[in-house]
Amino acid sequence: MNNHVMPAAERKVRVDLGDRSYDILIGPGLIAQAGNEIASRLKGRKVAVITDENVGPRYLEPLLASLKQRDVEAVSLVLPAGEKTKSFEHLIPACEAILGARIERNDAVIALGGGVIGDLTGFAAGIVRRGSRFIQIPTSLLAQVDSSVGGKTGINSPHGKNLIGVFHQPDLVLADTDVLDTLSPREFRAGYAEVAKYGLIDKPDFFAWLEKNWQAVFSGGAARIEAIAVSCQAKADVVAADERENGLRALLNLGHTFGHALEAATEYDSARLVHGEGVAIGMVLAHQFSTRMNLASADDATRVEAHLRAVGLPTRMDEIPGSLPPAEKLMDAIAQDKKVKGGKLTFILTRGIGQSFVADDVPASEVLSFLREKHPQ
Repeated sequence: MNNHVMPAAERKVRVDLGDRSYDILIGPGLIAQAGNEIASRLKGRKVAVITDENVGPRYLEPLLASLKQRDVEAVSLVLPAGEKTKSFEHLIPACEAILGARIERNDAVIALGGGVIGDLTGFAAGIVRRGSRFIQIPTSLLAQVDSSVGGKTGINSPHGKNLIGVFHQPDLVLADTDVLDTLSPREFRAGYAEVAKYGLIDKPDFFAWLEKNWQAVFSGGAARIEAIAVSCQAKADVVAADERENGLRALLNLGHTFGHALEAATEYDSARLVHGEGVAIGMVLAHQFSTRMNLASADDATRVEAHLRAVGLPTRMDEIPGSLPPAEKLMDAIAQDKKVKGGKLTFILTRGIGQSFVADDVPASEVLSFLREKHPQ
């Protein structure tokens, strides 16, 4: 740890994985501080920074300047923005840029961007030289509270999302809360779906706090930092208990099985649906399906839907622009989702707000009839 005094507004969350433990720093102005934080932790003196065409013009120069002040040599690669970048087509230049920078074991690869850049860059860092050091500087709310924490990296395939990848933990996560002010309202709302998810998994008090304080979270300041810190701590606790998703970690997929199927159905067209919106609809569907299976009260599903709608997120399939394929096609996407074992469907279901659990023997016929009901042709 370097000597600079942490401002009161800055929070630190530790992800406890033995000798691979790392810090998540959360607060304003962290990109300007990145050189200090990275140089104090890095034995090497070289980094490769990977970013995209949306984030690069805004934050690449300040990051490079901060690194230069601490004599950290940097090369950078700017990739196209958007979900389609999570592909082999862009993984190859990312790997070549890292190799071209002569990044060695003590140097690092830095992801500067949202979840797409974080996932792609982390995967590249995980496979170049059989594993290079990796630093996440997430610039979207979604990435700060979810994808930058926990070491899941990967790219998409025509068969589905995130089906090609590795677990590769970062060495540091710098979540600069100032950058969130530049997100579009839609992007911020999409990230907020993942914040709400932590309450719905096992923190009913946090969900109730969000119902009261969501406007303050959206407007910034202390409530935003608090919401991000609680979310990161929740994810850190789950990752420390189940790093490779053998059990408990699957709870983080609440809403994702339905959500991923909807993303696949819209062909990852962000004009129609972004990940957080898919998760919002998916979480409502998961609560409604739990009600259908006589696990939870209909009041809980209504409450979840009311909160997500209040913040401006979609909560129903018919809110997705354009037409969706029939329920049978959505079912195919669900079956292809990686949370399937022995032909049985694994869903995260709930017994109430903050009482989610892994159900790994869900009858496909029940899911199909539920989808037909929610998405009549």
